[in-house]
Amino acid sequence: MSEMAIQAQNLVKIYRSRWRRREVRAVDGISLEVPRGATFGLLGPNGAGKTTFVKVLLSSTYPTAGETRVFGLDSRLPEARRQIGYLPENHRFPTYFTGAGMLDLYGALSGMDALTRKRRIPEMLELVGLDRWGDVRLAKYSKGMLQRVGLAQALLHQPNLLVLDEPTDGVDPVGRVHIRGILQTLESEGVTIFLNSHLLTEVQAFCQRVAIINRGRVALTGDVANLTQGQGYRLTAGEIPEGLRNEITRHALQAVTRNGYVDFQFATREQANHALDLLRAQKVPVESLLRTTSTLEEVFVRTVNG
Repeated sequence: MSEMAIQAQNLVKIYRSRWRRREVRAVDGISLEVPRGATFGLLGPNGAGKTTFVKVLLSSTYPTAGETRVFGLDSRLPEARRQIGYLPENHRFPTYFTGAGMLDLYGALSGMDALTRKRRIPEMLELVGLDRWGDVRLAKYSKGMLQRVGLAQALLHQPNLLVLDEPTDGVDPVGRVHIRGILQTLESEGVTIFLNSHLLTEVQAFCQRVAIINRGRVALTGDVANLTQGQGYRLTAGEIPEGLRNEITRHALQAVTRNGYVDFQFATREQANHALDLLRAQKVPVESLLRTTSTLEEVFVRTVNG
């Protein structure tokens, strides 16, 4: 079996308007790989092509050119899709179903036999914190509860690849921590998780790798730890004589005063140590010296704007 859970090669999707004779190149030559067992985030601004990419991967639309593969199989094959659990954004389940009834229907549609569904449905409801809501109609569920039961639906048939589109949308902070814990357990069991989200703090906290796409193309891809690695040093001190402050500021990227303290930002360790020596020589109290990093949000904005 392939070591790659997802492979896309020169993927192109063009939408054509028959009446206006206009083309929209939603995906424009995307190539990327997601290793088996990885936690991978797909990022991009609205209209970048994320949803189209996922639709092609799930064969709800077909590519104009290129191909996608799931565990080495052409993603258009039913055998490939059986390995995928999917939670779409803004999903719409029939509200006259109970939570358990909806799971039973979707389990049957995915090919699960009745005995397996009977065993798995209570397990999934308990996993997502809805064990007391299984007999309640979905019409009475909150948005966060609908997200939870949607996750249960995606996990019901024990997929090897989980594709999640904004999985914590509408979920309160406690629920987000709960869902993140579920996903971390699945990760430890070797399930590949492909996450599409605008909540970059969630992606940074959970995903090992990300790809940022813009205007239908991959703009940046890499390990989250490498993309957000050290960007400089911040030194905080108080009661600095004006002359010394001016001298240190000349070597700093910036100097900002907050609540009687001055935060100096330096590009290199040598600059930060030189400033520290100057402060100590004049017995100025130093509050802290920290290595600073970029957030994934900062990396995202720089990539999309650049």
